[in-house]
Amino acid sequence: MKWIRVTTTENIPLREGRSVRIGDEEIAIFNLGDRYMAVDNSCPHRGGPLCDGIVSGDTVVCPLHGWKISLETGEVVKPDVCVKVGTYPVSVEDGVISVQYSKRDEEKAA
Repeated sequence: MKWIRVTTTENIPLREGRSVRIGDEEIAIFNLGDRYMAVDNSCPHRGGPLCDGIVSGDTVVCPLHGWKISLETGEVVKPDVCVKVGTYPVSVEDGVISVQYSKRDEEKAA
């Protein structure tokens, strides 16, 4: 596993998300105020861009069909289905956001 620097904190406004590309994978990073969270950017329902969703607490609502997804676990909270998106550890150092990305993640994206 390695940490990949992706952007600065000033590029992600409070309660919003932005997408970044690591290899072939698109990841959504969210600013929750007291921390940053990262998940796969594609909603498991129809592939909606989660980075454009509405952030509510520690969840994001997909902008296409309203699926609500936990940013902590990646699990779909609403509707009641057993699917989830990938989550990634995030760190912030000197105003730079890094995402932990493993070789397995790179193989999954290929």
